[in-house]
Amino acid sequence: MDKHTVEIKPETRNHKGFFVQETSYKLMGIEDSGWALICIDEATCHYVDPDNLTTISTPVGLEVEAL
Repeated sequence: MDKHTVEIKPETRNHKGFFVQETSYKLMGIEDSGWALICIDEATCHYVDPDNLTTISTPVGLEVEAL
């Protein structure tokens, strides 16, 4: 899977129930459990509900509003 740059919707919580900072993340993938893994850098990652993500950049020729 290509790593897309995504943003999260306001008041998004991670898998532990904590609020996630509203900023741009790299979508690393979606786990078998259904959680999306997003990362700011190599040390800061969160599992979130994929429904709370919006794509802000996509590969050339592909237009996607939301995941």
